[in-house]
Amino acid sequence: MKTIKTLFILLLIAAFVPANAQEVDEIIANYLENTGGAENWSSLEGIKLEGTVSAQGMSIPVEVYQTKDGKMLVKINIQGQEMTQVSFDGEKMWTTNFMTMQPEEADPDMTHNMKNQGKDFPDPFLDYKEKGYTVELIGEETMEGTETYKIKLTRLPILVDGVEEPNVTFYYFEKENFVPIATEAEIRQGPMKGQTMKDTQSDYQEVDGLYFPFATTMGGQPITWTNIVLNPEIDDTMFAMPEVAETEEKK
Repeated sequence: MKTIKTLFILLLIAAFVPANAQEVDEIIANYLENTGGAENWSSLEGIKLEGTVSAQGMSIPVEVYQTKDGKMLVKINIQGQEMTQVSFDGEKMWTTNFMTMQPEEADPDMTHNMKNQGKDFPDPFLDYKEKGYTVELIGEETMEGTETYKIKLTRLPILVDGVEEPNVTFYYFEKENFVPIATEAEIRQGPMKGQTMKDTQSDYQEVDGLYFPFATTMGGQPITWTNIVLNPEIDDTMFAMPEVAETEEKK
């Protein structure tokens, strides 16, 4: 009898795992279809986002470029002064030191993590298996009054002080349109290490056949996107670290 009972439990487990995997893939498929279709997402070569970030009582203009081959550029404008907050040309990542206002090359860990992050374009769930990611349906939860599916996305590990750390984000997909309305992830480094960062996504709007959230938070800071351009003209030199910064470093 004990053998039969054990076998019955194993059969239940075996039956549940494929069903769970099938269900989470259906949720992701619905999400991609409802926001424009996997084929259209796959054909996206680049994107430009323009908006404002609310931080420390200020409304800061921000401009973001991302490309299919992993390049990224984030520019902000503070009191009329435009500066590059972060730039990555696919190999080298650099930032602007707000104290000296000089460009500085990022450390190897940040560069490694940024290179892996490029796989998320245009969406981390698109062809997630080919990217080496895994997904898991955790269950159903109510998020601020909205019924959602909670999905665990595990990306490639990140490097923190040269050591690999888990890279896990929980996504909350609302049930009606199958779009994410919130994400949660544990902060892995810095003064807030160990705390959970929650970001939100709302006000989905159509842009040339694809749907994007125009109201988001990033690192807890509200961002309102006012303009999104698909496949913009991009000059690769815009990602390059200025030569003057390299000259300063050699002095």
